[in-house]
Amino acid sequence: MTDAPRTRLVLPGQYGPQFDDGGPALVVEAREFFTARPVHRAKAHLWLSALRHRVRELGDRAEHVRVDRLRDALVGRTDLEVVDPPSRLLRGQVRHWGHDTRVLPSRGFVTSEDEFGAWATGRGDRFLMETFYEQVRRREGWLMDRDAPVGGRFSHDADNRQPPPKGAMSLGLPDPWWPTEDDVDDEVRHDLDRWERDGLVRFVGRDDRRRFAVTAAEAEAALADFVEVRLGDFGPYEDAVLTNDWTMAHSLLSVPMNLGVLDPRAAITAAVSAYEDGSAPLGSVEGFVRQVAGWRDYVWHLYWWFGEEYGTSAAPLGTEPPHRLPRWWRELDASEVEAVCLSTAIDGVADHGWAHHIQRLMVLGNWALQRGYDPVQLTEWFTDVFVDGTDWVMPANIVGMSQHADGGRVATKPYAAGGRYIDRMTDHCGSCRFDPTKRLGEDACPFTAGYWAFLDRAEPDLRGNPRMTQPLRQLRGMADRQQVVSQEARRRTP
Repeated sequence: MTDAPRTRLVLPGQYGPQFDDGGPALVVEAREFFTARPVHRAKAHLWLSALRHRVRELGDRAEHVRVDRLRDALVGRTDLEVVDPPSRLLRGQVRHWGHDTRVLPSRGFVTSEDEFGAWATGRGDRFLMETFYEQVRRREGWLMDRDAPVGGRFSHDADNRQPPPKGAMSLGLPDPWWPTEDDVDDEVRHDLDRWERDGLVRFVGRDDRRRFAVTAAEAEAALADFVEVRLGDFGPYEDAVLTNDWTMAHSLLSVPMNLGVLDPRAAITAAVSAYEDGSAPLGSVEGFVRQVAGWRDYVWHLYWWFGEEYGTSAAPLGTEPPHRLPRWWRELDASEVEAVCLSTAIDGVADHGWAHHIQRLMVLGNWALQRGYDPVQLTEWFTDVFVDGTDWVMPANIVGMSQHADGGRVATKPYAAGGRYIDRMTDHCGSCRFDPTKRLGEDACPFTAGYWAFLDRAEPDLRGNPRMTQPLRQLRGMADRQQVVSQEARRRTP
C-alpha cells in the first residue's frame, strides 16, 4: 500500500519548475511576506508577480490561497509536502505550524547542505570562500582540464578590475532584455496600491515598471541575452561604475535565481558553453561562475552553518552604541546628499531596488562602515530595499563581508576605502564638489576623511589584523590625524 499523493506547498523562492514534481500544488500568498517591515515597492511587485504567474502556469494543479499569515494556510493540513525553504523563518513556520508536512531536501543551489557539511567539518570556525569554490569547480568539472583549472588559475579576479573607459557615458551596450508586463502585473500593481492606501503596508522606493524576470521563460530569455550581449564585458568591468549606466555588463540574474525561477546550474552551463565555443573570454566566464557557484552558494550555506545567533547582536567596529540608520538612508531620499557617488547609489536603489556589487560594498557599505551604522539594522535594510534581498543572502554579505562585524569569520579585513578608490573605479568624482585627494577642509571627500576617522576609531579592534598593518602605520604617522577626526565628528552632512 502506498501513501496518498501529497500536495506540494509552494513558498517564496520556489516559484520555478525545479521545485515542481508534477503533482497538486498549494501556492500560499501571505500578506505578512510584505508587511513585517517597509520594503521596496519594486521588490513587493516582483515577488508577488512571480507568485501569481506561478499560479497561472500550474493551472488546475494549483490551489491559490490568500491569507494574512502563512500559519493560516498550514494549520489543519495533513496532506502537504514542501521542498525545504531557503530561509530560517520559513523553515521554522513549516515545522511548527505544518508539523504533519513532509519536508524534502532543499533545491536551488549548486552544492547540497550535506556536501557543504562534509566540506566544512573539521575546518574550525573560519573558512575561505576560495577554498570552497575550488572544491566546487573540481567536483563539477567546470572550466577544468582534468585536475587543473583552465588557464592555470582558479580565479581571474585580478584581471577583472578595470576602471570604466575614460570619457565614456556608458559601456555602449544595448539595453538588457526587459520583460513585458501583462495582466498579472496590472493586478499586482492595483493590489499593492490598495494595500498601501488602506494602511496595510508601507513601501519605499519607486516602481515604474517590472525590469526583472519572474517566470522560467523570462529567466531563460534574460540569461540568453546576458550570455550573448554582456558576458564578454562583464569580467573586465565587473568592478567599474558609471553614473549613467546602472546595469553596466552585469547579468541581472540574481532576482530570478532567488525567486527560484532560474536554476543556477543552467546559468553556469550557459556561461561555460560560451567560453567553450569561443564567444566569451575566460576571465568573464570564470568571474560569473565564481559569483554563482562560489559566493552565492557560500553565503547560503554560512547562513545555516553559523546558526540563528549569527549577526543578531553584531556591533560596528569602534562605535558604541551603534548609530541608527538616518532617515534619508532608510527612505532612499538622496535629495540632500552631496557626495555624487553616494547620491547616485541611493537614487539607483530608489529607482530600481538594485545596484551592482561595488556600489553595495564600496559605496553604501563603505559609508555605513565608516560611520558606525548598526550592522543589524543595516542587514535588514539591505534585505528590504534590494529586489534580490532575502533573509539568507544578506547576513554574511553585510555583517561579515561589508561591516566586518563578526570577528573576521567571513572576511579577512574590513572593506573600507577612501575617495581615491572611488575616483579610480567610477566617473563620479569629476562632477562632485568634494575632492577625493583631500581629507581636510570644506571640500574634503567624506569617504577619504571618513576612512581615516574610521581607522582612528577602530584601531583597537584592528591592531591584530595583519592585513591592516600598513594602513594603521600610515594612520599613526599622520600629522593631521586629530584634525581629521575632529572634523568628521563635527561634519554630519551626507
